[in-house]
Amino acid sequence: MRRYRYLLLNVFAESHFAGNPLAVFPEAEGLTDAQMQTLAQQLNLSETTFVTAHAQADAAVRIFTPGYELPFAGHPTLGTASVVARRLGRERVTLSMPAGRVPVTVQGDVATLTAQPPRARDAAPAAAIAAALGLAPEALAGTPRWLNTGTEQLVIPLADAAAVAACRPGLAAFEAVATNAVGVAQALVWAPDGAQIAARFFWVQHGAIGEDYGTGSAGANLGGWWLDQHRPLPLAVTMVQGHGIDRLAHVRLAVSQAGDIEVGGRVVEIGSGEMLLPD
Repeated sequence: MRRYRYLLLNVFAESHFAGNPLAVFPEAEGLTDAQMQTLAQQLNLSETTFVTAHAQADAAVRIFTPGYELPFAGHPTLGTASVVARRLGRERVTLSMPAGRVPVTVQGDVATLTAQPPRARDAAPAAAIAAALGLAPEALAGTPRWLNTGTEQLVIPLADAAAVAACRPGLAAFEAVATNAVGVAQALVWAPDGAQIAARFFWVQHGAIGEDYGTGSAGANLGGWWLDQHRPLPLAVTMVQGHGIDRLAHVRLAVSQAGDIEVGGRVVEIGSGEMLLPD
């Protein structure tokens, strides 16, 4: 049997058992794509990452959900960067991913990534998007747009936190409006909530709609939406997810006057384990 050690982390965690869980395999050399997918399915977390050496970056990283690989995702990037930075004894590392290279700063238990420049495109009509969420058209408070800072997602501004809480997406209608260019249905709904942002992130996997604990890629895409809609800069805000699933995640988002997008959060290591693979 071959043995592969993994670490369990919580990302965007303001307390020990909060935020979004992540498994990191820090020494994944020798694993095939199929084995990585199988291990991610076995652990059944929203994402699992696999770290290998890279000649032009501090590490190469692959990100798998239980059902498919992602080119980029926020909380796996931050959690994995904290592991790599600790092993190297550095505060700044660069990770190579299928979506490109991502620089991450790790200071204490807080990791912050710099997102890629956003790309945007038009979305379905607002009325169809509202209906897909189980909302009236007036619940929307801005223009839904497709944003891509590494992973393309539909970003949907709503009127208030009550509208965010009221979302009840229907599978067929949601897939019709929220399926991105590579065939994955996913969307961020958000609204101002005092000094913070209330948010929920929905995606489809194995024929069912799921809700994410805390979504760094969506935070980056919200920053891209902010730029696309020419909202006031600079922006510094915390996006809070998880009210409806009883586990809060705090995603820190900043957009500079120059348009640079940073996403960060607290990373907490909560355990470790070992997987056995047949030779």
